[in-house]
Amino acid sequence: LGLGDYLRKCGFSKVHLGLSGGIDSAIVAYIAVKAAGKENVKVFAMPSKFSSEGSIRDAEKLAQNLGLELETIHINNIYESCLRELTPFFRGREFDVAEENLQARIRGTLMMAYSNKWNSLLLTTGNKSELSTGYCTLYGDMAGGIGVIGDLFKTDVFELCRDINKRDGEVIPEEIIAKPPSAELRPEQKDEDSLPPYTVLDGILKLYILDNLS
Repeated sequence: LGLGDYLRKCGFSKVHLGLSGGIDSAIVAYIAVKAAGKENVKVFAMPSKFSSEGSIRDAEKLAQNLGLELETIHINNIYESCLRELTPFFRGREFDVAEENLQARIRGTLMMAYSNKWNSLLLTTGNKSELSTGYCTLYGDMAGGIGVIGDLFKTDVFELCRDINKRDGEVIPEEIIAKPPSAELRPEQKDEDSLPPYTVLDGILKLYILDNLS
């Protein structure tokens, strides 16, 4: 309802998003189809060398379940080109969040270019847990026109996906729900490398943000 109203009020009929094979983009794609109709939703896979084959397969399966065609834009060449240009300024420094975020920002740039060219609203996929801890990349996966699940904690996203599958059948592949969350911006990365488990984190965030505790 919220997404559909926003589209009508802002004069958009088409939406698009990056489909990573993760649970956040999965639920946003599902909501987009419900709000705008599958004929008005475009989804893109933008794999890098760190993207797992499993995530790519999961994105393909989700798109198929939703009746969407998954377009693929490989970002490796753009990423390597950016790194070459930055070599004089990064020399002597270890691979860190700079190289990780560069990938997200390349994806954001490509998706915003598509938005401008086709007057399509880019949907962002960050959830409340990520936004609250700075785990979304500014100008990267935060690029776009509306944060569809920005007020849902990560544990809420999991619950909602399970609820949808109980009601509609396995629309969101079980592999997406079951696998450990990862941004896949470096080898073997897991969200829990730098965040507490979401069951713990969300409890803290609810006390801090919703109950206004110190």
